[in-house]
Amino acid sequence: MLSNPIANHRKHARAKGTTLRAHGLYQNGEGASTLPCLLLISAPIEYNALMSIKARTIRTDAIVLRHRDWGEADRLLWLYTRKEGKVQAIAKGIRKIRSRKAGHLEPFTSANLLLARGRDFFIITQAETIDPYLTVREDLIRVGYASYIIELLDRFTHDEQDNLQLYQLLKETLTRLNEETEPSLAVRYYEIRLLDLLGYRPHLFQCANCESEIKPQDQYFSISLGGVLCPNCGPAIPGAKKITMNTLKYLRHFQRNSYQAISNVRLSPELNRTLESLMQEYFKYYLERNLNSPSFLQHIKDHQ
Repeated sequence: MLSNPIANHRKHARAKGTTLRAHGLYQNGEGASTLPCLLLISAPIEYNALMSIKARTIRTDAIVLRHRDWGEADRLLWLYTRKEGKVQAIAKGIRKIRSRKAGHLEPFTSANLLLARGRDFFIITQAETIDPYLTVREDLIRVGYASYIIELLDRFTHDEQDNLQLYQLLKETLTRLNEETEPSLAVRYYEIRLLDLLGYRPHLFQCANCESEIKPQDQYFSISLGGVLCPNCGPAIPGAKKITMNTLKYLRHFQRNSYQAISNVRLSPELNRTLESLMQEYFKYYLERNLNSPSFLQHIKDHQ
């Protein structure tokens, strides 16, 4: 009688302190039934060999976050991929004049890639542009915003921790930066949604200290406590700053609605600066470091 390879692997996994999920048997919520039928009808196959073959190459959509030169003619790229999350990959020979991949792997580019798993990094063997976001590249303000949203994602995420929602948010925001007349609204919405997906959702409807319901009046905001404070608690919390009800109204609107529902919002320059400053302080606190892109963006705005 043939032994059951799934049961055998579970037994082996328990002995090693691992799980089926850790070895990649479950992908995107799919169960063990997605294993090749060969496992269920034939003699047991060496599991590690099978997974090695399966993982040798990956076809995935990706967005180029940044890159730097590597060796004499190669380039090391940081990508946020649809299937693998953030990864590092080598584009061999991309700096040569005749390279066919160079135009497909510029920062802010959305591309379909074939990745081969190397010893230390993935290797990009094929690349085809999906969207180059040309309008973004032709406008320095949009370049600054694109650099900002990519830096935020890059700083907060670790390699090979896939998150399809983060990938979709990044891609949708780049599309909005590319297409919309006023790009700042897309960035303000991105900030709030990014915090949600990363697990840093600010408290905007109850006091972050006493948990009482926030009433329609000016409040306080504490970055260290992660949200709004009522007028009773705010003055006693170190570092808490006043926040107008109008500012809070927009933050709440962004937090609980889809982009389609907030797309008709028009931010005044003053309100946009207030929201921008608040969010950048919030990110700085949790990252425990300064961001590079805001100063670049401000420099562009000051000289336009």
